[in-house]
Amino acid sequence: MKAAIINQYLDTLGGGERYTMSFALALDELGYQVDLEWSEDDILQRLEDRFDLKLKNTKVVKDIKKGEDYDVCFWVSDGSIPLLRARKNFLHFQMPFTNVDGKTLLNRMKMFRINKIICNSYFTKNFIDEEYYGDKMVLYPPVSVDKFKPGKKENLIVYLGRFSQLTQSKGQDLLVDRFKAFYDSGYSDWKMILMGGVEVGVDNFVEDLREMAKGYPVRIIESPSFSEIQEILGKAKLFWSAAGYGYNEEKHPEKVEHFGITTVEAMASGAVPIVYKAGGQKEIIINNENGYLWEERNELIKITKNYIKDKNLMNKIVKKAVADSRVYEYERFKAEILQILR
Repeated sequence: MKAAIINQYLDTLGGGERYTMSFALALDELGYQVDLEWSEDDILQRLEDRFDLKLKNTKVVKDIKKGEDYDVCFWVSDGSIPLLRARKNFLHFQMPFTNVDGKTLLNRMKMFRINKIICNSYFTKNFIDEEYYGDKMVLYPPVSVDKFKPGKKENLIVYLGRFSQLTQSKGQDLLVDRFKAFYDSGYSDWKMILMGGVEVGVDNFVEDLREMAKGYPVRIIESPSFSEIQEILGKAKLFWSAAGYGYNEEKHPEKVEHFGITTVEAMASGAVPIVYKAGGQKEIIINNENGYLWEERNELIKITKNYIKDKNLMNKIVKKAVADSRVYEYERFKAEILQILR
């Protein structure tokens, strides 16, 4: 059996790429020979290192010809609908595309070749339902929750996400601003770490963050290894996120968090999430039970202070966060893929 994987954003090493490679891993483990379309051979090693994956039956090819002569084709859409040619074709939307004329006659014809449209969250699916025809389902991203465990905790706030100001705003500048205010208000024994891949075209953004954080215990780690992420999340007490802040999620759904893989990793590590209330985050976090959702910028500090003052509450929410992270384990994801392949 042969499978083809196409994601034109692989070198960004982000959450969507983790999703793609987890799909590849599931096919690999189910006995498929998996071909990954990319122009450079080293991409597979980079992906394996970044996401701690071991792919035995996967290789890089220059052109998979839209799945021709393959049993399965998994294609990550950029908003367009490809004319796929495999025996079974799966089109994946990791972004809530809008106003792209998805229901044109040509696209409707192409959809006849698509067995299933797979969305990464109900937030994404709601927009895709409006924009495209076709049989759709939600398959939540897999998270390697078994590889993340609470360690010896420090007064540490962490955010993990791409340093981005282009398609999606991750809001690291707001996090630095809020941490400085938190630190200055009597919490000088706390630290912050921001880590993630660097999106092409935002080099100045990272340097601006460093300049903004001068004089404060804020560390910025570009393109961290998987082991670094494990270690740092294990030490952190809190996970802050401002992804999508300042945008109306109905008008600009592409700007908010479409799911939130790193939020789940933080939960598994016992780092309680305090995240902006938008997008897929609302499907992960039950407010005041396994984490917190904030809306106004001052709420981020207020919630943080209230949380760390109550040790009993801290223990309760950490336990719930760790337990709820198991919902997204890889084996669940793999089992659902097996179901749609039948």
